[in-house]
Amino acid sequence: MIPHFPPKTKFPSLVPSEQEKDTAEKMAESEANREKMDQHKHKKTHRGLIALTGAAAVVAITANLALTFIKYHKEKKSSKKYLAGSNVRVNLTASEILKLADQIISKSNKVHNSVASVPLDKVTYSNVISPLAELQAQQFPLIQSCVFPKMVSTREDVRKASAEAEQRIDAHIDMCSKREDVYIVVKAFATKGEWINAEARSFVQILVRDFERNGLNLTASKREELLRLRAQIDELSLRYIQNLNDDSKFLPFKEAELAGLPPEFLKCLDKSDDGKLKIYLRSHHVAAVLEFCKVGTTRRMVSRAYGNRCGEANLSILENLVQQRHKYARLLGYSNYAEYAVDVRMAKTPMKVFEFLEDLSTSLTELAMKELDMLKDLKKKEEGEFPFGIEDLLYYVKRVEDQNYDLDFGELKQYLPISLVLSGIFKILQDLFGLKFEEIAGADVWHSDVRVFSVLDLGSSEILGYCYLDLFSREGKYGHTCVMALQNSALTLSGEHQIPVALLISQIQKDGNGSPGLLKFSEVVGLFHEFGHVIQQICNRSSFARFSGLRVDPDFVEIPAQLLENWCYETFCLKLISGFHQDITKLIKDDTCESIKRWRASFSALKLKQEILYCLFDQIIHSADNIDIRELFKHLHSKVMLGLPALEGTNPASCFPSSVIGYEAACYSRVWSEVFAADIFASKFCNDVNQHVGMQFRKKVLAPGGAKDSIEVLSDFLGREPSIGAYIENKVKYNL
Repeated sequence: MIPHFPPKTKFPSLVPSEQEKDTAEKMAESEANREKMDQHKHKKTHRGLIALTGAAAVVAITANLALTFIKYHKEKKSSKKYLAGSNVRVNLTASEILKLADQIISKSNKVHNSVASVPLDKVTYSNVISPLAELQAQQFPLIQSCVFPKMVSTREDVRKASAEAEQRIDAHIDMCSKREDVYIVVKAFATKGEWINAEARSFVQILVRDFERNGLNLTASKREELLRLRAQIDELSLRYIQNLNDDSKFLPFKEAELAGLPPEFLKCLDKSDDGKLKIYLRSHHVAAVLEFCKVGTTRRMVSRAYGNRCGEANLSILENLVQQRHKYARLLGYSNYAEYAVDVRMAKTPMKVFEFLEDLSTSLTELAMKELDMLKDLKKKEEGEFPFGIEDLLYYVKRVEDQNYDLDFGELKQYLPISLVLSGIFKILQDLFGLKFEEIAGADVWHSDVRVFSVLDLGSSEILGYCYLDLFSREGKYGHTCVMALQNSALTLSGEHQIPVALLISQIQKDGNGSPGLLKFSEVVGLFHEFGHVIQQICNRSSFARFSGLRVDPDFVEIPAQLLENWCYETFCLKLISGFHQDITKLIKDDTCESIKRWRASFSALKLKQEILYCLFDQIIHSADNIDIRELFKHLHSKVMLGLPALEGTNPASCFPSSVIGYEAACYSRVWSEVFAADIFASKFCNDVNQHVGMQFRKKVLAPGGAKDSIEVLSDFLGREPSIGAYIENKVKYNL
């Protein structure tokens, strides 16, 4: 899962990000889930590993699959309304899920064997590459039909079967990605160079690349070493996360030492034998203390303890992990692990990442210094001559915001009934991108709360895809917000275009009587973000499932979602999605809208500076050998954070779960996508709903998917390479 950050990102050193918490949860589940760590984070369940790299289909198997689909669709028509063009299976029983998983694996094995048997002097596009693409397109919705019940089913036996099916399929995919016999055949065709078009060429190149990143171009002994290193990396990663999960330390405080914390929070705290209140070194406790506690010494104690979790144990593991990653990358021909990680991303090289982060940090320095001076002045007034520390950031940022913004988010919630927000989002997507959402009555769903929409082109009324909305929380449901691709765009052998299907999962609470209620503003921003992924999935028109929708460059995948978030802060949009719940004719006031826009930018330079600090740390340790991690962290902290020192005793290994699992050498990616999305919004949309530009974005950026180089796609749309200028200008304009 791609990670989602809240609209007001917390300081990463003090409060774990959503991607870090999600990574920890998944690591605790099973070591077998390692390869899914990099999927969504916010996890973002792209099922990127379902490419079945190197898989191939022969005509007989393709026909067999087609017959299976026809039989299934006939059965479906007899009950609930069938979604034309969708091969997604809904409401499978536990036994049906496991049976389908076995069928998927069995057919894939036959296909691999068939492809591997093609003589090297007989390889053609039609007997090697075309079957690969066809099978990927056809099996993707079947695999997802096995996997998504784990996240949404109301039945425990179905969720367990789904999880088991996912493990079986993942193990099979991993095995397929290491089949040398299939690689040799694909490589033979790539060397022959019989290209049909540019998109097919890209597909073949990525097939070869994925095989070779698994070491299939290496000698047998080097391949064995690669597998040994991978196993060591997995084992170290698991130990690291388990150490954090098992850490149950707490700090005891008198109630007076926790002054400022909400009474309802204090009531929920455990007590020690001497009657003191326990603050556990967990994110929800630490965040509350650092944001609300008036007592500076308490904030400092909690921040220092949180920053030293697992002490030397995890520091040693992190140092070992970095060494093993460098060895792994060098076996594959890279100078260091950062080169290996960034090579398949928009940035292409670690040097480009460093340039991006340094330019951004330098451009933010003047504004960040003004923000920091304001916070220091406020602390001096409230606490005297005590020096300002990193542990004071959250508390004094909130104090300034409370003093300078007339914003009551509890009151704002009264203007955000979910029905109005959803209808407003649909209207904006229609006006921006020419997409019309029409609800399908009677569609087969797994819970009565789930709604299904067809997405049509406004001009031609052509069905572009389908979208399932599973918005409300319930027991047993996946606990985060994400979009999952259920069926990808693809061109079939028959020449028909397989239409995309998306699933949006959220955790919105119903009101007391069980009816859809009111949304927090952060939930509104989250919905806009996720609908950005929905349109990314629906508007793709790639000929290959491998390039479809969410299966794009990982540096690019968040850009459409980050772009759509921007409209949440525009006055005309806020009025469109709002209305007082007892009288929807009463809209949010103009001054409230302006405050929301200014609030978004408040202290954003300092916050981003701290995120840049971690991105630089991550990139440096994965770019060089023999780094003293503690000294590096101290040096970077003072340099990037305008002279603010790191808290004495802070163990950098306690702060970087995402550098250990899933996002190593790629922590910069979230900032990268946010900056470039801001460039697109400011440069092309000019804070307005412009359908001409929106249609260009849909056709030039969303339609190609991963088939084209992402920088080229954005440069073609912008008329130049993307830059940081618009992002910086917006921060300065709306900051205090």
